[in-house]
Amino acid sequence: MQTFDRTDLKILDALQKDGTRSTADIAQAVGLSQSPCWRRISLLEESGVIRRRVALLDRHQLGLSVLVFATVKLASHGWESLPKFKEQVVSFPEVLQCYLVMGDTDFVLLVATPTIEDYNTFIQKRLSQVPGVQSIESRIVMEEAKNTTEVPLELLRAAR
Repeated sequence: MQTFDRTDLKILDALQKDGTRSTADIAQAVGLSQSPCWRRISLLEESGVIRRRVALLDRHQLGLSVLVFATVKLASHGWESLPKFKEQVVSFPEVLQCYLVMGDTDFVLLVATPTIEDYNTFIQKRLSQVPGVQSIESRIVMEEAKNTTEVPLELLRAAR
């Protein structure tokens, strides 16, 4: 694991709050000149700490009102079944997130669709048709209490 000083953490915080900020703006906010700030950002990108910069879209505004956590149990857990399932399911555009988990299910998927009927179609015609699927349980999100992409940087200790 990489260690970060306070300046790195300030830069990361600024970028994760608004990835469109200019290097000059970030440099001023963290107390650096533009060139060293740009070098630090470049190093954070090269090391993979900053994976990419994106626009966060409002799914409601785009008509994707239904959000569902689907838990999937596979019939077998051979060395081929997990990667094959994962490879196929991550290609489905409805699947926003896919996690391999421990416990009584194998995968947790976060799925977005315009309507419950569309989710039903997704389950019947796509997800349940993936080879090896034994069972699927769905939990429809009634309200989003918290939804963030920000990493809790305050939990990290800055290197001195």
